[in-house]
Amino acid sequence: MARVRVNEIFHSIQGESTWAGSPCVFVRLTGCNLRCTWCDTAYAFYEGHQMDVGEVVAKVASFGCGLVEITGGEPLLQPGVHPLIDTLLARGHAVMIETSGERDISGIDPRVVRIVDLKCPGSGESERNRWSNLEHLTRRDELKFVVIDRRDYEWARAVIRRHCLSERVNAVLLSPVFGKLEPSDLAAWILDDRLAVRMQLQMHKHIWSPTARGV
Repeated sequence: MARVRVNEIFHSIQGESTWAGSPCVFVRLTGCNLRCTWCDTAYAFYEGHQMDVGEVVAKVASFGCGLVEITGGEPLLQPGVHPLIDTLLARGHAVMIETSGERDISGIDPRVVRIVDLKCPGSGESERNRWSNLEHLTRRDELKFVVIDRRDYEWARAVIRRHCLSERVNAVLLSPVFGKLEPSDLAAWILDDRLAVRMQLQMHKHIWSPTARGV
């Protein structure tokens, strides 16, 4: 049976994406090959334990929630993520996956909502973006830009316009780095530019402590 290395599995309120506010089970897998300057889940780089896919699915089912997000770290580093997706879908779950955009997304089951995080320069990892992923995006998918300053915003704006991203995906999401960029500044820039995006805050960080795990 396929196995994955799991950092944590928990039931919470979805804090981001167009699903924000919805109850959701999160399966956080261990490991990431990027080191973004603003990363808030560095504990997932190494901490975790091996689980059979069946064990993971049973744990997810115990929460009685139909929505599941697979996240990390970087979940696409583990081959076992695909059998996990297949099993969750077969059990009737709605499945989302959040990925950095550095891994190839073309092999993900098309029924999955792919939330692709394109890295802005302020992350320190923008050179790792896999631009060919844009060709695989559909109207089910969402793109996220985490913005730390005006330079990041202008970079994201240029990418959105150059690739007509607002017309290609379900939503283009712009997030200010928590504690580093005032949300009001990002909101003003979006409004000034009439940019066709959805601004989001990390709702879970406003409900619970910004450093709390398992939420």
